[in-house]
Amino acid sequence: MHHASIRTANIHRAIAFYEQLGFQVRDRFTTGYTLACWMEGLNGRIELIQIPQPKPAPDTFHDEHYVGYYHLSFDLTEIAIDLPGWLQDLSQKFERALQLQPDLFNPLNVLLEPTQQMIGNKVYEVIFIADEDGLPLEFIRLLKGE
Repeated sequence: MHHASIRTANIHRAIAFYEQLGFQVRDRFTTGYTLACWMEGLNGRIELIQIPQPKPAPDTFHDEHYVGYYHLSFDLTEIAIDLPGWLQDLSQKFERALQLQPDLFNPLNVLLEPTQQMIGNKVYEVIFIADEDGLPLEFIRLLKGE
C-alpha cells in the first residue's frame, strides 16, 4: 500500500499529533484549495488533508452499527517491549507536549486500554487511541503464536 489518507479539521494539530507517534513530514503540498502533507513513520505512510469547514466525524469506535472505514492499525512487535509500557511513555509524551504547546495538543485519548486478543492461533496485545479528529488508531503487538 502506498499510503492511507486522513482528512483533518486542523492540519497543524494533526501533524503535531502524528509527530508524537514518531511520524515525520516528508512532503507538504496543496490539493485543490487546501493544505496537505505526506508523513512517514511506524513502517507506513499517511497523507493528511485539511478540510475547510469540517463537519464532525462519526464515532466509528463506539457506534456498533457504523459501517465503513474503521481504523488504521500499526504493528509495534519490533518496536515496543510491551504495549502497557509503550502507552505509558506515549501518555507522558503527550502530557509534556500539552504543557509546552497547549494550543496544539490535547491529552491522549485512549479508547481501549491494553488488552490481549486471540486472532487465529496467535495472541496479540492491542490498544486503541484516537487522533485529533477522533479517528481510531490501533496498535498491535504479537505475543505468541505459530
